[in-house]
Amino acid sequence: MIKVSDTASKRIIDMMNDDGFDATKDYVRVGVKSGGCSGLSYELKFDKELGDNDKVFEDNNVRIAVEKKSFLYLAGTILEFSGGLNGKGFVFNNPNATRTCGCGESFSL
Repeated sequence: MIKVSDTASKRIIDMMNDDGFDATKDYVRVGVKSGGCSGLSYELKFDKELGDNDKVFEDNNVRIAVEKKSFLYLAGTILEFSGGLNGKGFVFNNPNATRTCGCGESFSL
């Protein structure tokens, strides 16, 4: 399962509305791809449709779609939003990552 913090949920819902998506029907697609300074990087985008290989979760009023291959890397992850002095953006707190880069956008297992 993937969890969404209160702060991330509010930000996601606001962004979805701004981009013409409906948080009650559409999805936040979370994934993993090769790349980044640690080997794997996170993907986050909005989507209106599900694929045949998607797992679906709902947490904190956010519907999350994850392709099964990416889910192996993301199980137990908490999606948070940071608006601090060091930058603003989504943060993946991934218990499966053994190493992350300084910016937190890539990881390795």
